[in-house]
Amino acid sequence: MLLGEHAVVYGKPCLVTAVDQRMKLEACLLEESVFQLEAPNVNIQGYQKSLSEIGKGDIPKGAKFIEIAVKNFLRLHPQKEGLKIETKSEFSSQFGFGSSSASTVCTIKALSELFGLNLSPKDIFDLSYKTVLDIQGKGSGFDIAAAIYGGTLYFVTGGKKIEPLEANGLDLIVGYSGVKADTVTMINMIKEKMTTQKEGIEKIFTAIADLVEKAKKSIAEKDWQRLGTYMNYNQDYLEDLGVSTEKLNSMISAARKAGAYGAKLSGAGGGDCMIVLVSKDSKKAVSQAIETVGGENIDIKTNAEGATIENDPRS
Repeated sequence: MLLGEHAVVYGKPCLVTAVDQRMKLEACLLEESVFQLEAPNVNIQGYQKSLSEIGKGDIPKGAKFIEIAVKNFLRLHPQKEGLKIETKSEFSSQFGFGSSSASTVCTIKALSELFGLNLSPKDIFDLSYKTVLDIQGKGSGFDIAAAIYGGTLYFVTGGKKIEPLEANGLDLIVGYSGVKADTVTMINMIKEKMTTQKEGIEKIFTAIADLVEKAKKSIAEKDWQRLGTYMNYNQDYLEDLGVSTEKLNSMISAARKAGAYGAKLSGAGGGDCMIVLVSKDSKKAVSQAIETVGGENIDIKTNAEGATIENDPRS
């Protein structure tokens, strides 16, 4: 997430870029009417249940998004065959890189190909978004859009608008705080504040939306210094919302002092990652500054490709 956290859950726009850490998912048919899942990165091995029981009972956290995605897919496109799904991730789910959404998108896209349905990107988005809402109760879908379409996007809640942006030259550093955040907890915290401090929170969301529009123009003009300024302002509003942390603030401050154009938390907050917009000249110093205050630099590239089929089972 470049700009627009939390406000996007309440109908405001945001800016998001896909990063080049990949998740791979393989789906194949089984003669027996069962669902099998192997996802060792999230400690799911040897998981199996009858297709008739899919989505029911106690579902392990690591299996939840894939299982509910399969359930939602089969509800619209019933199949007789069983399914086996295996996943492997290049990145840890602890980083808050949208791994749940990535696995959901991978599942829907793989099943679309496996059964020859050729679902459109928007069809895949709608099914994936429903899955996230079924599990989390609330969400915007921005990370789903990034996983499907790739690149850098201007996005409005629920996929009402998904506009690709030309953002070559966007050079980001990602710093991990060392704390795994819970997105649902943070969303619910803001939801509670909306009931007790509605007017104030809505003013913050309106201000964040204004920054998103200005930042969109800065990206088009390749004005990275101005974009960094808008990122800094966005961070101020996120601190006002109460979703930043002392550790994130320390990393952000260190990055700015080391010469970054801008720095802010990225995502729901409460931990996970911060992002820094840098020039080539400041990149090394900023990376060192983040490590000096206890952050972990994660090597990523922006504007990455979205979901792709690497081995078409019909070819």
